[in-house]
Amino acid sequence: MTAPLIDPFARPISYLRVSVTDRCDFRCVYCMSENMTFLPKKELLTLEELDRMCSTFVRLGVEKLRITGGEPLVRRNIMTFFRSMTRHLDAGTLKELTLTTNGSQMVRFASDLWDAGVRRVNISLDTLDEQKFADVTRWGRLPQVLKGIDAAKNAGLRVKINAVALKGFNDDELLRMTEWCAERDMDLTWIEVMPMGDIGNEDRLDQYWKLDDLRTQLAQHYTLTDLPESTGGPARYVRLEETGQKIGFITPLTHNFCESCNRVRLTCTGELFMCLGQEDNADLRSALRNHPGDDAPLEDAIRSAILRKPKGHDFDYSRQTVDGRVSRHMSHTGG
Repeated sequence: MTAPLIDPFARPISYLRVSVTDRCDFRCVYCMSENMTFLPKKELLTLEELDRMCSTFVRLGVEKLRITGGEPLVRRNIMTFFRSMTRHLDAGTLKELTLTTNGSQMVRFASDLWDAGVRRVNISLDTLDEQKFADVTRWGRLPQVLKGIDAAKNAGLRVKINAVALKGFNDDELLRMTEWCAERDMDLTWIEVMPMGDIGNEDRLDQYWKLDDLRTQLAQHYTLTDLPESTGGPARYVRLEETGQKIGFITPLTHNFCESCNRVRLTCTGELFMCLGQEDNADLRSALRNHPGDDAPLEDAIRSAILRKPKGHDFDYSRQTVDGRVSRHMSHTGG
């Protein structure tokens, strides 16, 4: 049996987030600048290379794949890749195949995703106000996303809504979004805005809405019960007793969530980032392309990278400056 991936802090690495494209049909203000320069096609891993890369990680013990972007569903022929991963689900070596999406393409792909073995999707939605949605996404249309959410649910997919907490933008929609999700039997996770990439005129500090404050507001209207469950990921959960739904809090700024981190992130160009909040990365594309008939160099490169996984990130807004900023956009690393 192949030895599992263990990092220097005795954390098993069982979760791989894979960005399949840096492109997106939105330009969310906390994620991208409006006029993005995207990567040339030759730098991106092909769908066949993505298959080989992910299959190698599965062989090394990764049990969960989350497909991200950019917007993963805008990549041409992406369902070919999803269907190729189905064989690992059928074999039992892969426990879950899922994705994070903005929902814009779900009407087209929801049924195909179900057929490929996807059972859960995270859909990013920061506001239920049509004009504010247009403002925050720059190019997005709320009715299209709402239809996508309905299509996902009708296909049988379990939908969780991810909302980035933005001060002065959606802080007045906390109760509305909670109730809207509860009516549709959807859980909701709030995410603190992270200092990643140049986003033009937007100010990270002005955007930052501390989730401790959000939770306090929520507790004024609902009974919150802390849940012990953890997926090894960044979210901490409560149950709202009045609705039964789960509310998650991803708090990289106010509460470091690194101690149980079980994940690494692969970019669409084959760079492996061992930590979302650090610049260190490993070039896996070269090991893949330079040895087309031999996976041993790729396995060695992966193991070497995992041994460099840091204990945690350095994101910090506490001193009224944005410390720990990383230069790459979230769309490059994978959301």
